[in-house]
Amino acid sequence: MVVLGLGAGGEYAARKLADAGLDVVGVERELVGGECPFYGCTPSKLMIYSAHEGQGFARAAARIREANHDWHDDQHAGPLEEAGVRIVRGHGRLVGPGRVEVDGTTYDARLGVVLDTGTEPAVPPVDGLAGTPYWTNRDVMREVEAPGSLVVLGGGPIGCELAQAFARFGTRVALVEAEDRLLGPEEPEAAEVVTRVLRADGVDVRVGAELTRVQHDGGFVLEVGGDVVGADHLLVAVGRKPNLDDLGLETVGLDPGGDRIDTDERMRAAERLWAVGDITGKGAFTHVSLYQAKVAVADLLGADRPVADYRAVSRVTFTDPEVGSVGLTEQQARDTGTRIEVGHAEISRAARGWINEAEGVVKVVADADRGVLVGGTVVAPYGGEVLGLLTAAVHAEIPVETLRGMHYAYPTFHRAIAAALGDL
Repeated sequence: MVVLGLGAGGEYAARKLADAGLDVVGVERELVGGECPFYGCTPSKLMIYSAHEGQGFARAAARIREANHDWHDDQHAGPLEEAGVRIVRGHGRLVGPGRVEVDGTTYDARLGVVLDTGTEPAVPPVDGLAGTPYWTNRDVMREVEAPGSLVVLGGGPIGCELAQAFARFGTRVALVEAEDRLLGPEEPEAAEVVTRVLRADGVDVRVGAELTRVQHDGGFVLEVGGDVVGADHLLVAVGRKPNLDDLGLETVGLDPGGDRIDTDERMRAAERLWAVGDITGKGAFTHVSLYQAKVAVADLLGADRPVADYRAVSRVTFTDPEVGSVGLTEQQARDTGTRIEVGHAEISRAARGWINEAEGVVKVVADADRGVLVGGTVVAPYGGEVLGLLTAAVHAEIPVETLRGMHYAYPTFHRAIAAALGDL
């Protein structure tokens, strides 16, 4: 096997295939382990934790460097090599079914190739932006001091998380989103809560505001929705771009100009080719990449395993309060033509919410004809943990009446789920 891209899913697949006795070559042009441990999940949550706990930015920066070993990937590459994976550093591209070329050397895999090339920060074509020292998530995780002022471009999960964190570190923050609300793919009720909380933290939240021009001369001068905004730094957080350029997709019959790689339920993308992770378009989450890698490995080894199922993909935005979601939003469910029922509960009206002076909401979306949940959202302290019950309910299609008949410990945040079910 050749595993092209050693992010979370590729790393898992390479190790498991090598453990099974296969001769595995792993190809990586950047850091083995991918975005998550070095620039994404882990360092961002360390930064967020320090900000929410009132620690200084220096503490966050030190812990980030400690966690990722000063941006060395030995902790990831070492175990792969011990398992028997031969790691090849460089840019790999497909040159036919089962064949990968890296810097002039071609590897011909009898079984095939697992593709996990991930994504990189997307940068919009804003006038004047190119050539300025703007930050992406990769740059900001290497900083050792919090800036005096910062504009965050993009009101998605990364933008909202880091805007709040820097505001709590004492930075003057403006958050700019071109759409009419933050967290566009999430429930509007979640966006309302997060917007209120960010503004309470001092963030200048500007929605429906487009960045049209950027200038830099020692500091940034930005034209935003007809206003001029100045800041020491600019963080571009408008989403991710799949790494599909110069990958040789055309040599295996795939469209090199696409924005994702379509797979079947066993992660097969073409002849002798499997694809996992962000490039499949099923959610840019580490847990999805690992899930898909397990499916692909099982298929390659002929193991009996359920096929890929995305009905209950969970996701968390780590603001304070957290936004945890699973399955379909209300609008997505309605767009399927399903007859649905919706239930709400305010966190502040739950005993634990009142005790903690917390705000938030629980929203559940049910298929009215089948009597099961198809989606749910929890905006609350530890909302990502509270989400577990709803994830199980959507995945296993637990009847709503069964959920209503359960015991819900008192006083907990998750008791609000019972109230939302009662509101269906």
